[in-house]
Amino acid sequence: MSELSILTPLAQIKENKMNHPKLLILLSVLLLTTFAVQGQQILIRAGRLIDTNQKTVKKNVDILVEGNRIIKVGKNLESASASIIDLSNKTVLPGLIDGHTHICLTPDYSSNPPVLYKTNTYRTMEAFKAAKQILMSGFTTIRDVDNEGADMADIAVRDAINKGMFFGPRIFVSGWAISITGGHMNLTGLRPFIDKKVEQLAIIADNPNDMVAAIRDQRKSGVDFIKIYATGTLRHINRETMESLSQLSIEEVEVMVNEARRWGMDVAAHAYGGSGAYNAVKGGVHSLEHGLFLDDKILALMVKNGTFWCPTMTVYLPDEGASKADIRFHNRILAEHKKSFRRAMKKGVKIVFGTDIGSMPHGEGWREMERMVNYGMLPMDVIYSATVMGAKLLRKTDELGQIKEGYFADIIAVDGNPDENIKAFRSIDFVMVNGNIAKND
Repeated sequence: MSELSILTPLAQIKENKMNHPKLLILLSVLLLTTFAVQGQQILIRAGRLIDTNQKTVKKNVDILVEGNRIIKVGKNLESASASIIDLSNKTVLPGLIDGHTHICLTPDYSSNPPVLYKTNTYRTMEAFKAAKQILMSGFTTIRDVDNEGADMADIAVRDAINKGMFFGPRIFVSGWAISITGGHMNLTGLRPFIDKKVEQLAIIADNPNDMVAAIRDQRKSGVDFIKIYATGTLRHINRETMESLSQLSIEEVEVMVNEARRWGMDVAAHAYGGSGAYNAVKGGVHSLEHGLFLDDKILALMVKNGTFWCPTMTVYLPDEGASKADIRFHNRILAEHKKSFRRAMKKGVKIVFGTDIGSMPHGEGWREMERMVNYGMLPMDVIYSATVMGAKLLRKTDELGQIKEGYFADIIAVDGNPDENIKAFRSIDFVMVNGNIAKND
């Protein structure tokens, strides 16, 4: 039964409760049933269990879940009241974490800016659909990095899921990002009079006071962290030198990092490379996003500062039907990105799995996992990046990223051995999020 088919009768019951007393009785029964299910135990019998922290595989391990938490992990567990889930022929592991998503975007967003062509209500519906697609592909937690002008639709989806209105992944959101006039997320090609009248894709802030005000406004709206644009986007890259546009000084980054920290929030910085990326890391951002052109100087500073990196490499493949010039341009980007990735691995940078999904179809996070392996990362290290390292990025190492007593019951299962063959993640057979079974094929 779909979430919608469950919720609709409840809504009808509440609307008609004054005229139909019998519906009150039915509502009471439904609510009592819900609470009973929340306290029920589920016993999962795993044939292979990946210990993501130790990067090892254990055989024939049982997982006892009660409510939304794992209460015990071990062999030959028993519970008289538990429902049994037999995954003895599967590989079981914690739900995956995508460190860079855009649930408010669809792949055509760059040619058709949604802030101009879609209502925010419609974009919220798209975001709900995207969240479900992501969940069904095995990602039970996502960090949504910028709603690109969707007027807090990401916050609405997060809150609705948290309140149990819909099944969906656990979501951490940044709301609107912060950029500069003429930079990334500032619309281009419009008549100046029109440009000044329409909403932009980000909050445009050109001085420290406006940057601080933007962070306070975002915090008031309920975001979990702050996203800033430290460099421009692809259109700002010099196609001869491949140098990206630097949008912020070290001092400007420091102002935003310090203000965000005062409110208990981290800062994620979109940055391709060059002085913009260096300024972001030097200014103290928690994570760097994309990092197409990271040289040894930037990488060394990232290691020193403990800066996380979400590479998001797959989205830079040339679009279908691209011109020869664009294909050459994207191929140069891919080559430099690959070099950055391999250098980062050798230096010990904290690499967090992230897709930039929304720029590519929702539910296809496996494509980034395969690219990471193709670029030289071991399958088990990719899994670690998408579980334990993601939990570290989110500062949730005591709740996410492992199948362990006391942790959230976010559990997935696949056929085969994904720790040896990453392609196993193309098909997810079982998904549990927050103790709720969302998929069991």
